[in-house]
Amino acid sequence: MTTWLITVGVLAAVIILDLAIAILRRNKETSMREAAIWTVFYIGTAVAFGALLPHWTSAAGQKEFFAGWLTEYALSVDNIFVFVILLTQLKVQKEKQQLVLLLGIVLTIAIRGVLIPLGATLISRFSSIFFLFGAFLVYTAYTLAREKDDEEYKEGRTVTALKARGMSIFSIALIALGLTNLVFSLDSIPAIFGLTKDPYIVTTANIFALMGLRQLYFLLEGLLSRLIFLSKGLSLILAFIGVKMIMEAFHGVGIDEIAGVHIPEVSLEFSLGVIVASLLITAVASLTATRKDGSAII
Repeated sequence: MTTWLITVGVLAAVIILDLAIAILRRNKETSMREAAIWTVFYIGTAVAFGALLPHWTSAAGQKEFFAGWLTEYALSVDNIFVFVILLTQLKVQKEKQQLVLLLGIVLTIAIRGVLIPLGATLISRFSSIFFLFGAFLVYTAYTLAREKDDEEYKEGRTVTALKARGMSIFSIALIALGLTNLVFSLDSIPAIFGLTKDPYIVTTANIFALMGLRQLYFLLEGLLSRLIFLSKGLSLILAFIGVKMIMEAFHGVGIDEIAGVHIPEVSLEFSLGVIVASLLITAVASLTATRKDGSAII
């Protein structure tokens, strides 16, 4: 309990500080230099937390944290794609974007604060829930791999309807980000439970992945057009975790073989390797392809 209180207290203080800075600077545009400094700070904080984690948890917990944090961080970068589309289409002023983003992220943390205990309760009572979570992730991976860039028309109709009700652009942007984050949470929560069942690791990995997302938005806004294969890399990661969860579900109900074939147990080290390799290959392939086709930012 003491570990929980100290961790939540420190992370809450950092989030409140970030919110205060966003409010004080709400009429100023975030520079690339400022965004880069804060992004490095948050990544460094997450790495330091993971490095020190064995002092109050375990070596296994450390591996679970890094696997979960990397997965959630990658999904958060995918979130930014949607954020760029939404805020650009809504024509939210640059000076107002950081406050909208931070309020949306705080709302996301609150949403996941409800979903994480719910997921942990379901897993502790019904081990077969992994079949459902795994199937959902595999389906999500399939839809993500086939994703088309057709969000603009759908979002346009939604925005028009909300404007007709007299809502401000700021309120519409906040609602849109909140709903988007809720949808992404439905993917990310099962994904991280496929890597660890420890609520403490799940919670901290999620919060560290979300902290600094506002600054990362401004840092990557111009670069996102080059990460053309990100969705494909994420679909591979989600499919891998989904299959892993289904295999764990079989073991959980006492089925270790199917048609005489042993169902393997996937180690955390192998999972971490797949996640890191997928992200590296995706990034390198994307940057190489956009450089060759002339779409690289100069």
